[in-house]
Amino acid sequence: MNQRFLTVILFAFVVAAAATFGLYQVVISRMNTTKATPTVPLVGAARDLPEGSLVKADDLKMLDWSGPPPPQSIQKIEDAVGRGVIGQMFAGEPVLATRLAMKGAGAGLAAMIPPGMRAVAVRVNDIVGVAGFVVPGMHVDLIINGVPPSGAPTGSGNLAKTLLQNIEVMSAGQNIQKDSEGKPQPVQVVNLLVTPDQAEVLSLVTNDTRIQLVLRNPMDREVAVTSGTSLGKIYAGAMGSARPATMEGGQTAKRAPTGLKPVAAAPAAAPAKREPPPNLIIEIITGRERRELKFPGQALPEEKK
Repeated sequence: MNQRFLTVILFAFVVAAAATFGLYQVVISRMNTTKATPTVPLVGAARDLPEGSLVKADDLKMLDWSGPPPPQSIQKIEDAVGRGVIGQMFAGEPVLATRLAMKGAGAGLAAMIPPGMRAVAVRVNDIVGVAGFVVPGMHVDLIINGVPPSGAPTGSGNLAKTLLQNIEVMSAGQNIQKDSEGKPQPVQVVNLLVTPDQAEVLSLVTNDTRIQLVLRNPMDREVAVTSGTSLGKIYAGAMGSARPATMEGGQTAKRAPTGLKPVAAAPAAAPAKREPPPNLIIEIITGRERRELKFPGQALPEEKK
């Protein structure tokens, strides 16, 4: 009996050992056949790099990037040192050449201007600058207000006209970075990103007119067609409806009949007759005897007219 039990235990041990050895061989073979994912050394940001800053060697570190590298990625630290940041980068992400200015362009506002564009400074105050809510990255419209030159077909008086639309604000005061919190800050100078033609127009109107900045939704790309307005137009439109129509000779024109007949006033209702007051009856009960006393009613005093 004991020998038979030992035989069964030994057989189970042999089967378990064989299964374990087979599983081990399968795992080892798969590990050998699986190739390790290759890594590529890339230059990454060691800290957050805001727009307008100049990249230094301490701002960068090498990353072991698994898989294909991103387009325009940089693989040598010396290729990124000394270049200005034109697109904000965060710590731990690869440094891309598209977010850096060209070598020798420096840092600051000038390095952030795209090729073919210009940055024009416009002097504003708290009210003209939309109460300090103009921050870098917003889009605005420009309205000019002034007196047209003599001989212009627009008439006399001040004229307000939308000059430029959907213009990006590059800097507000000394701030060239986008404000994520949107805190209002009064500024005196705003730099706008415009084309060379628009820069010429702004240079011409800044001396002879007042400029008003109007906020707009950055997603709104539609250009509104406006004809401008003047004080004469505004006052003419406000007073036109209040003026009475006049005829020749200065006589006031009569209003046309409306076609409705006047309704005659209803006659006043005649005062209702007052009925005589009822008699006053008092019933007296003494034991089984009952009797009534009648008193004539008294008229109420008449109301004063």
